[in-house]
Amino acid sequence: MEIALMALSMLSQTLQWHRYKDESSIYLSSSSVMSCPTPLLLLLIGIYGPCSGFKICAFNIQNFDAIKSANYRVMHTLTKVVSRCDICLLQEVKDLQGKATKALLGRLNRYSTRYDDQYHYKYVASGGLGRTPEDQEQYVYLYRNETVELTDRYQYADKKEGGVDAFSRDPFVVRFQAKETVIGDFALIPLHTTASDAIKEIDKLYDVFEEIQRKWNTEKVMFLGAFNAGCGHMTRQDKANIRLFSNPGFFWLIGDKVDTTVGDLTSCAYDRIVVHGQPFLKAIKPYSARVFNIAKEYKLSKEMVLEVSDHFPVEVELKTKSSGQLQAQVQPLLLIAVSVITYVLHILHSTSVL
Repeated sequence: MEIALMALSMLSQTLQWHRYKDESSIYLSSSSVMSCPTPLLLLLIGIYGPCSGFKICAFNIQNFDAIKSANYRVMHTLTKVVSRCDICLLQEVKDLQGKATKALLGRLNRYSTRYDDQYHYKYVASGGLGRTPEDQEQYVYLYRNETVELTDRYQYADKKEGGVDAFSRDPFVVRFQAKETVIGDFALIPLHTTASDAIKEIDKLYDVFEEIQRKWNTEKVMFLGAFNAGCGHMTRQDKANIRLFSNPGFFWLIGDKVDTTVGDLTSCAYDRIVVHGQPFLKAIKPYSARVFNIAKEYKLSKEMVLEVSDHFPVEVELKTKSSGQLQAQVQPLLLIAVSVITYVLHILHSTSVL
């Protein structure tokens, strides 16, 4: 009923927009023709705008350690970025003692309380990963306790070929249950590659996928992270040698032409999000996969952004059950409203021609 009333209100506004003081004539002016979709657009925004999804983010935060966590501006920006996400994968975390991660977690929960978001964050982190003791990084997942449950975790053990690791940082795979999403249960496989080995590492994700399929009996898998899958590190010809590209069951949500880097001298799609299977693809909110440009969003200078990272975060939204139910309820009424408004505008146009 409320949607119908909105449609009638929009129709009334449309008619009034085109009615002039001279009661003997109703006609469409050129400016009116350009403006007439506005009420309809407002109707669409009113219906679909409030339907927020479940947001998954990935952010390479470039050498995040105890020293960096002492920088107020860096922590303030990170807190704002992560607080937008139901799950946020952090990469390049160098915090084996957990001090920097716990400091960020504390800020997140204080921030949430301050702005009455009613969300409380937890985290799960891998151990140190890297080929040398001097190059130990962690994958860290921060997640909202109220919207998602951590159900399992698995540290992938690299199968060395010829004594050489396929991955510079073995994926730390986690399984989540988000009951309010359409997809429900899913696994996240992270990857931060070494740029020179990007092609080999991205291809080997397929082996991780097959192992997770067997271990957890699931095909609902998302891959995310700083793949270095752009510019000179991965060309069009290289894709033929990457199973996540050549296999049609995988869908790359962040495309080749976007820029996930901060610097002026680069324009590369290094950071990616990939999902497996049509069920997962259909559970994604359309057009929600994107780069979150913190410079533009928070009006920060390039120098301030580079204090945080040389990468921008990437994100995607999952459909929730409530948004799907609302869409199913609204669509028939919306189609009727659109048809009525279109018909009336057609009559108005015909009258003006006569």
